[in-house]
Amino acid sequence: MFGNWLKTMILMAGILALFAAVGGAIGGAQGMLIAFLLGAGMNFFAYWFSDKMVLRMYNAQEVDEASSPYLYNLVKELAQRAQIPMPRVYIIDEAQPNAFATGRNPDHAAVAATTGILQMLSARELRGVMAHELTHVKHRDILISTISATVAGAISFIAQFGMLFGGSRDDRPNPIVSIIVMILAPIAAMLIQMAISRAREFEADRGGAEISGDPHALADALAKIDAYARGIPMQTAEAHPETAQMMIMNPLSGGGIRGLFSTHPATEERIGRLRAMA
Repeated sequence: MFGNWLKTMILMAGILALFAAVGGAIGGAQGMLIAFLLGAGMNFFAYWFSDKMVLRMYNAQEVDEASSPYLYNLVKELAQRAQIPMPRVYIIDEAQPNAFATGRNPDHAAVAATTGILQMLSARELRGVMAHELTHVKHRDILISTISATVAGAISFIAQFGMLFGGSRDDRPNPIVSIIVMILAPIAAMLIQMAISRAREFEADRGGAEISGDPHALADALAKIDAYARGIPMQTAEAHPETAQMMIMNPLSGGGIRGLFSTHPATEERIGRLRAMA
């Protein structure tokens, strides 16, 4: 628990530093001040409200035992096995098979699954996927994931519209430096997400296999999701790529550069590790 809180604090400090650096490079001292205040506000917002924003972004609908007994009772059983509070359960009307967890701690957590994953996976496979997501909740890394998704989008926004910071005539930055910063800032945000997400996915796979008691089921689910997700676009994820690292599988289309900058480990390696556990 302490380790994840420390990582969260380091991430928030890094966000403030990156905001200030982008603002300073684009708008001088005035831009740095504005960016620093914006970064502090973004940290506050991300801690308390980013989970709600992400769920609303994907138009996720909360379900209960009456409206979706199969999924709800599955999550309830796995939450008991993981010894964590029952999270809120959501369904996203998307054909692509995928799922994610969000929230600031296990007492304020939510798990979401797409209609595609509910239709495509067997009961064993879905059980492995939801155990994976509950491991994210148990390890308390969902806050890190959600914050990084929120601020990555904000950093890209600042970089894109950074010239609006202005700056006084005596403190106006070099326009070439500003252009370079506008290009590199989103890449820096992406690298932060990659560093956070790849290690988390391996740990969540291992924990999900332990909670479900069936490593092969999660391995089979990952293989099936990977095969189908490539050909089924998810428009919300394409419009907000900063949220991609929250999913159990990268929801973004494309190849080449996508693989190089993917926030997820190679599916083959994930499957290999799960098979070895069994």
